[in-house]
Amino acid sequence: MLDAGLPVRAFFTARAGGTSAAPYESLNLATHVGDAPEAVARNRAAVSVVAGAPVSFLTAEHGIRVVEVTRPGQQPEPGDVVVTRTPGVALGAIAADCMPILLHDAVTGAVAAVHAGREGLRRGAVDSAVAALLDMRTPVQRRGRAGLSASIGPAICGRCYEVPLDLRDAVAARHPTARSATRAGTPALDLPRAAESRLGELGFTAVIRHRACTAEDPTLFSHRRDGVTGRHAGVIVCGVSVR
Repeated sequence: MLDAGLPVRAFFTARAGGTSAAPYESLNLATHVGDAPEAVARNRAAVSVVAGAPVSFLTAEHGIRVVEVTRPGQQPEPGDVVVTRTPGVALGAIAADCMPILLHDAVTGAVAAVHAGREGLRRGAVDSAVAALLDMRTPVQRRGRAGLSASIGPAICGRCYEVPLDLRDAVAARHPTARSATRAGTPALDLPRAAESRLGELGFTAVIRHRACTAEDPTLFSHRRDGVTGRHAGVIVCGVSVR
């Protein structure tokens, strides 16, 4: 587990520590990749123990839909942003090259978990998540941006995420800092850099970016590297202060 560095209990999982067999070994948390359901259930239960509450895992759509969870263990509707202001609720965003992003608002105590891939970032998943947190503030509280913090989990880096030129240009039209190139000089996207920049534009002064690349680091899942594989997650718990 990698500490997310936020004021509440929040972390990112890796590959080790679970019960799944190859090619999902071992802490696969996704139900949609072909892994044995009983293994995924055991893995999710183990992560819930670390979280201290049953984790409500997102089912990603690669879009911008926001869903809210109001009770521990509630299964959210499909979407790419899940939010809560209910103490004791744990949220999880699953990924394997896309970005798991965790957000905290110290003003209201609300938290969010975000799945942000290329299409979600282009369409505005980060903006939707921040707007959802701000909607939980009073009108007076919305005048400022103090108290907002974020942690961007491991994702594929700008040297490894090769894409066609027109696709890079489409994403960079909205997020210029996403523009990148591979080591060979071919078009690529740097999604974590773009997310970090966008969070700064939206008023976040505390943004932690974990720079491990999923395609380069064998301790992490990577769909781009391995094809059939598992998924790790970013997990955040509302109301459980650690600092």
